[in-house]
Amino acid sequence: MVEPASMNLDAVNRLADERIDWRFKGMPDALFGKTVAEALATKPKLFTDGFVGPLVVLDNDAIEHNLATMRRWCESRGLALSPHGKTTMAPQLFKRQLEAGCWAITTANASQLRVYRAFGLTRILLANQLVDPNALRWLARELADHPDFEFYCWADSVRAVELMTEGLAGSQRQVNVFVEVGAPGGRTGARTAETAEAVADAIVASPVLKLVGTAGWEGSLAHAADSAGLQAIDDFLAQIRSVTSQLAGKFEDPERVIVTVGGSAYFDHVADALTQPWPDGLNVFPLLRSGAYVTHDDGFYRENSPLGAHSRIAGTSSFRSALRAWAQVTSKPEENLALLTIGKRDASFDEGLPEPQLIHRDGTTLPLTGAVITSLNDQHAYLEPNGADVRVGDWIGLGLSHPCTVFDKWQLLPAVGADGEAVVDFIRTYF
Repeated sequence: MVEPASMNLDAVNRLADERIDWRFKGMPDALFGKTVAEALATKPKLFTDGFVGPLVVLDNDAIEHNLATMRRWCESRGLALSPHGKTTMAPQLFKRQLEAGCWAITTANASQLRVYRAFGLTRILLANQLVDPNALRWLARELADHPDFEFYCWADSVRAVELMTEGLAGSQRQVNVFVEVGAPGGRTGARTAETAEAVADAIVASPVLKLVGTAGWEGSLAHAADSAGLQAIDDFLAQIRSVTSQLAGKFEDPERVIVTVGGSAYFDHVADALTQPWPDGLNVFPLLRSGAYVTHDDGFYRENSPLGAHSRIAGTSSFRSALRAWAQVTSKPEENLALLTIGKRDASFDEGLPEPQLIHRDGTTLPLTGAVITSLNDQHAYLEPNGADVRVGDWIGLGLSHPCTVFDKWQLLPAVGADGEAVVDFIRTYF
């Protein structure tokens, strides 16, 4: 049985006491001065109660579906999950992920780590090498003051281990460290088995660190779920297994050697690699870090996720996109050109442009087909209607690609119910 981490629920619940005002894009001025709880009590609706565009909203039912789907699949494969919280930086969603059984939440840097700790998260993976002396001193104090706080991070060089050892000098508690395995052409991580072993030996020799497993990230080695991309992923996963086996006998707890891999595009292949039999005496705790599943998307992950539109996992429901942007048509200077009030400051564009899906006019929302977004400026989107009846004043509903570069643009996002209009929650982010 995997014991999930926990959070300070009082801190999460206090988010309902924050007052809505001009700081939060798209909010109705009628809600200014009200707390989030008071605003929700008014049961606001997107198109009739004063929201202004552009606006990114979350589909609450889709989030629940994705949480439940990922939980069932991980449990069926014997995998634990520590999703990357950098996707949303939303403590309310972290809480729901933990309630859905997540073992921990993963972070990317020291500032995000402090956000997590402000909400009392008890088990955190930092998917990086923590070498900043100020951050290490803060970490040592945090560990000393909070015995229930479990912290894990990576190391991919002896120098990183030396800097961690110096920065944590005198720490009352040892820090859990993974040897990060990399590959040529990839991102971070030891490039050879010899380097990985030298890093492991340095961790074992450090008085303030302990070696708990191996880690890696496969996402930079492919950008599509084609045969070449999947082969690159499988080759890397074989390397992870080989290095882990090579380091057997060096890990602090031989009864639980944590091996953690897995972005959001190839976690089915990761699962296959981590749940194969391991050599005798190597008791592996397989841990995924996929984070984008919580909202999925209408772009990169729809096309490449194992549970996307081209599902590679039989017998399991596909994820549903929980992201939608709404923007108004503000100009139609040419027959086949309309300008929307949304741009790079509001929507993701690094993994594909927004996708026109819906049109709202005179209280009615209908599918929009044929129209495309061709480019974005800072605050404008160029839409080609391609024969669709698009008029100034219409609201266009847009699917978005790559949630990680959507959430950082919004401090407060309405979550809507099944009708797509009734607001059932406001989700606060911290970037």
